[in-house]
Amino acid sequence: MKNLDLDPIDKERFKKIGVVTLLDLALLLPHSYENTTLSPTPLLEQINTLHVKVISLKQSPKVFQILFYVEAWKTHLDGVIFAAKPYHKTLFKVGNELYINGKVQYNGGRMQMVQPKIVTTINTLIPKYKTTLQNKTVIALMECYLTLDALLNEGLHVKEAESILSLHRPSAKEASTISSFGYSESIQKVLKYVEIHNYLKKLSGKKVSFPSCAKLDGDEKPFIASLPFTLTTDQQKVIGEIKNDFLSENAAKRVIMGDVGCGKTMVILASVMMAYPKKSVLMAPTTVLANQLFEEAKKFLPLHVKSILVTQEAESKDPLENFDFIIGTHALLYRELPECALVMVDEQHRFGTKQRALLSALVSKQAWHPHYLQFSATPIPRTLSMIQSSLVDFSFIKMLPFPKDITTKVIVKKDFKALVEHLKSEIAHNHQCIIVYPLVEESEMVNYQSIDEGRGFWEKNFEKVYVTYGKDKNKEEILKAFKEEGNLLISTTVVEVGISLPRLSTIVIVGAERLGLASLHQLRGRVSRNGLKGYCYLYTNLAKSERLEKFSQTLDGFEIAELDLQYRQGGDVVEGSIQSGKKLVWFEMGSDEEILKEAKSRIEEAKSLPKA
Repeated sequence: MKNLDLDPIDKERFKKIGVVTLLDLALLLPHSYENTTLSPTPLLEQINTLHVKVISLKQSPKVFQILFYVEAWKTHLDGVIFAAKPYHKTLFKVGNELYINGKVQYNGGRMQMVQPKIVTTINTLIPKYKTTLQNKTVIALMECYLTLDALLNEGLHVKEAESILSLHRPSAKEASTISSFGYSESIQKVLKYVEIHNYLKKLSGKKVSFPSCAKLDGDEKPFIASLPFTLTTDQQKVIGEIKNDFLSENAAKRVIMGDVGCGKTMVILASVMMAYPKKSVLMAPTTVLANQLFEEAKKFLPLHVKSILVTQEAESKDPLENFDFIIGTHALLYRELPECALVMVDEQHRFGTKQRALLSALVSKQAWHPHYLQFSATPIPRTLSMIQSSLVDFSFIKMLPFPKDITTKVIVKKDFKALVEHLKSEIAHNHQCIIVYPLVEESEMVNYQSIDEGRGFWEKNFEKVYVTYGKDKNKEEILKAFKEEGNLLISTTVVEVGISLPRLSTIVIVGAERLGLASLHQLRGRVSRNGLKGYCYLYTNLAKSERLEKFSQTLDGFEIAELDLQYRQGGDVVEGSIQSGKKLVWFEMGSDEEILKEAKSRIEEAKSLPKA
C-alpha cells in the first residue's frame, strides 16, 4: 500500500489485518460467499433468498414463530427464531414485506426456515472474510483499493489480475465452484505466482546497499600461483565474483555456499590477498575450526601477510592493529578490533544474526562499511537461494578438489557383527572411525543406546577409544588428541562441523532417521577428505526408510538440500526470512521453481523499464 494515498483510518485498518502491500490485500481471500440471488423455486436443504410478506406472529418464551407468504412460490413458509432479540420483533411486523435468507427444509409436511436473516442487497454474492474487522468494512476496502489498474501497476498480467478480482467479486457460478470444490488448478497457479511475486518485492525492499569503505584491488594471482595444487574451476569462478564485488562502489554482501570439502579455505585466503594491504577478519564457530584456518593461513599466505588467532585459549598480548588477517571464534566479539575492510564468517548458520551483525559493527567506524562474505558448507535448496538472492548475492562451489569415494549404507541390528569387523579392518589399515550416538545419557524417549550405554562395548573391544560430546568442556582437546593418535571416536553430532581428520574413513550414525538430511550430509562429509575411500553407515531400527535410502544414493550436497526440502515440505525451511511467523500458503518450495523463475525475471524486467 506504500504507493497508495491512504487516509489515516484505512491505514489503521490495514495494520489491524496485517496488510502492508496491495498484493497482501489481494491475497486476503474470502473463506465463503453469501449468495443473495432470489430463489425462483424452493432449494431444499440449501440457502434460499426470498421476497416474503409477514402474515402472522406467535411468540412463546423460547421461540418466535413467523408465518411468511412467498409470492414467487405461491405458498406459506414457517419462520422460526430461537432466543429472539427485541430487534427481531421490530423487523418482523405483520404486513411487512422484506427479503430473507436462510436454509429451507421440510418439517412436519410444511416448509420451514430456521433463524431467517434479513437481506438488504439481493441478486449479489457477498464475500465473507475472516478478519478482526467487520465484513462490510473489508468489502469496502476491497472495493476502494483492489482494482484492475492497481493490480496491473503491481506487475500482474491482465489475466492474473482478472482471476484475483474474480475471487473477491465472483459470479454465482464461480462462487458455487469455489465453495464446493476449492480453487481450480489455473486459479491456484495464479495465487502461487501472486504470493511469490509479492514476497520477492517485499524482500527486494529490504536489500540495503552501502557505499563500501574502500575498493579492494589487492593482487591474488601470485598467491594462487604459489599454491602446490591447482584451484578447481569453481574456486576460480567464485574468486572472480568476489573480486568484482570488491571493485564495486557498494560493499559486498555475498554468501559462498560449497559442499563439505570443496576448498572454501582457499577462497577465504584469496579474498584476504585481494583485500591486502587492508585488514581482514574471520569468525569461525569453534576453536578447532579457527585453529585449522589459522594453520592453513600460516602455511599458504605469503610471510609479509601477518595472521593472528584470537580464541579464549589463545589470548595474544600483541595489538591486533599489527596484523593483516585476524582469525577467531566469538571471542572476537569481546575484543577491540581495528578497522577491517573485509569481514568473513565461516559456517555462518552456526551464529545468530545479532552475532554476525555485531562483528560487522565492531570493525566499522561511522560510515565505514566493510565488504562482507559469509561461507557455508550446508547448501540450501536452489529454490530458497533464488528467493534469498533478493537480499544477498550467492556463489556456489560444487566441484571438489578430491572426488569423494564414499559408500553409504543403511544398516540394522543384524548387520552389527559385520560392522564391527569392518571397523577392525579399517583401524588395522591405520584409518580412523567415528560412531555418532543420538544422546549422551540413557533416555526412555529414545529407542537407541546413548554414549553412556554404548561406550563400554567399544572400550572393551578396541584400543585408543576417545569419547566426547557437546557439553564436554574438554571436547576440543579430546578431538585434537583423537586426530593425532586415536582409532575410534565415540561422540554426538558435535563432529558435524569443523575438524579435519585426513585418516578418517568410516562414520557410523546411530538412529540416523532422527537427523535432518543436511546434518547427515555434514557428518558424512567428515570422511574421505583427501580422496581416501570412505564409508558411512546409517544405523536405524526402522524396517524401511525411503528418505535414508535416497540419501544413500547421492553425495551431492545440493541434491540433498532439494531432497531435504521435499521431505520437510518447505514449512520451516525459510529460516526466519519470512517475517512475523507467516508461511507461504500457496507457493510450494519443492515444486514451484518455474513459477519463481518467472516472477524473478518479470520483476527484474520491470526494474529495467524507464519510469513513466
